[in-house]
Amino acid sequence: MKDRGNKRVIKGVVVSNDMDKTIVIRSERLVKHPVFHKYVRRYVKYKAHDEDNSCKVGDKVLLVESRPLSREKRWRMREILERAK
Repeated sequence: MKDRGNKRVIKGVVVSNDMDKTIVIRSERLVKHPVFHKYVRRYVKYKAHDEDNSCKVGDKVLLVESRPLSREKRWRMREILERAK
C-alpha cells in the first residue's frame, strides 16, 4: 500500500467481525465535562476493511484513513496491536 500524504490513524477495539472482510471498531476518547469537570468517556464506531478476515472480537487494532470503499467504510486495518485473550 503506497503512502499518499498524511492519513489519519485511529486505535480501537474490534466489536464485530460478522461481515465478510469488514470489522467494526469502537474508539474511545476522554472529554472533560463542562460543568462537573469530570472526565467522561465518548465512543465512536467505525467500519474498516480487513482484507484477510484476520481480526477477532476484542483485538486492539490500528486503522488508517482511505478512500471510500463502500457506503460506510472509509478505513483500512493496518495492523493488529494486541490479540484478544
